[in-house]
Amino acid sequence: IACKDGAYVLSYNAQAAASAIATGQVSVEDGIDGTFDLLYEISDTVSSGKWVGDCFIYLNSAGRLNYSVGGKIQTLVHMETSASGTTKHSILGYLAREDRVYVIDKSLNISSFKVMLSVLEYQTAVMRGDFDVANELLPSIPESEYTTVARFLESQGFKEEALAVTTDPDHKFDLALELGHVDVAHSLMQESPEEDKDTTDTMAKWKRLSDAALKDSNFELCEAASLASNDYAGLLLMYSAIGNHTGMVSLAKSAEDDGKTNIAFSAYLLTGDVESCVRILISTNRLPEAAFFARTYLPSRVDEIVALWKADLAKVSESAAEALISPSTDMASFPDFNIALQVEQIFLSQRSSSKGTVIPSTDYLTAKDDLELNLIELIKSRPDPAVEALATPEPETMETDVGEMAVEDAPVAEENYETAEDEAVPAEAEDAAMQEEVESARIQAEAEAARIQAEAEAARIQAEAEAARIQAEAEAARIQLEAEAARLQAEEEAARMQAEAEANLAQQIDVAPEGEGGEGAADDFEDDW
Repeated sequence: IACKDGAYVLSYNAQAAASAIATGQVSVEDGIDGTFDLLYEISDTVSSGKWVGDCFIYLNSAGRLNYSVGGKIQTLVHMETSASGTTKHSILGYLAREDRVYVIDKSLNISSFKVMLSVLEYQTAVMRGDFDVANELLPSIPESEYTTVARFLESQGFKEEALAVTTDPDHKFDLALELGHVDVAHSLMQESPEEDKDTTDTMAKWKRLSDAALKDSNFELCEAASLASNDYAGLLLMYSAIGNHTGMVSLAKSAEDDGKTNIAFSAYLLTGDVESCVRILISTNRLPEAAFFARTYLPSRVDEIVALWKADLAKVSESAAEALISPSTDMASFPDFNIALQVEQIFLSQRSSSKGTVIPSTDYLTAKDDLELNLIELIKSRPDPAVEALATPEPETMETDVGEMAVEDAPVAEENYETAEDEAVPAEAEDAAMQEEVESARIQAEAEAARIQAEAEAARIQAEAEAARIQAEAEAARIQLEAEAARLQAEEEAARMQAEAEANLAQQIDVAPEGEGGEGAADDFEDDW
């Protein structure tokens, strides 16, 4: 039934109608109940149409040639319209052997459009839920129409079937990601033509695949997709999260070669390559940042970088450049600079000895406290060897005999050798002492944190008790004020009642009648009162 604002597709129950007519159960006003049932509604204005099986091909008022299967509308072509925007064509019919629908305009010009009958029958079978028939019809559909069929299946929610049918690589890639088949999507990306591998669309697909793999915790595929799409930010996040030191080193070099200096700087810093960090800052003319970075991590290069900074700043302001100082010109302005140089040497030696081995990310909870250590203070807290040597008492002088005199006359070379041997301190012992000091400082920091936490808890409990005491005192004061107010109100009420009583008495005395008793009676009354 085609109406002005829409169309309705009804099913006709011929058996119910025949039975009602035979039994005479036909209402003049309501007809026969149950003869028609609404199947679906077409929210479009139908100007002309043609049924092909269960598929309805029609033209709407806007000049679009559509077909509807089970209420799902597919547009075939946009026809030419009149000046008012309405269609000028009408459907003549459909020839199955030609797979074409024919239309005619008001000038009697006939046009035809290809509509595959096998596609219509396949879609009809899908709408009925008869996939056995649909699978039998699929081989009769040309492969050129497979993508159209797949998009129809996708619109009906059959995405797995659509993935199996479609021949469009882009459509198949989108369906694979929606269904979570990241391996299928990866295979499709590997089959991309060589000339399309560096296009923006391909890079975007690799990025989408990387995100899908990361969501699926497939880190190997996520890394491969991120490398293919040059997703340096994603690689930095993943490598830092899983503790991939080798990948972070490779990322730093690749990012620097590609001009992504911000990613390269972060990667170099996370791997402890402070020399490369300084190199990047200098190469990008970030000389102030390089100077301050070197002051913290590479103090041996402060003089060199400040000199570069001065030369660059002098191009803008000579006076500002002269105001810059360095350790070589003003050591007093750089406190503990010599100790910082010692810390740098210790850091570089430990980095060299532990090259290739890093702390795993799983040990973060136990290793994070070392990040707060003040290495300069640790070096300053170590006793000075020269002071220790002065503080060591000299051995007591003993009488020497001839044999001891002979020992004193031994060659100087032997004495120097023994002295050097006694003063030699293995590097391993010094490193062990340094590690012990670091561990001791960490334990001390944990104890201090526990003490501060306990004091804070005690202060919180004391504050709560004080607040409770103040609240109790306030409540007692409130009750006392209420009692005092009630007492005053009672006194006022008593005074008011007494005043009223006196006023009534005075009124009775004034109006007392003269009579027997006269003044004597009044006197008696006053006496009684």
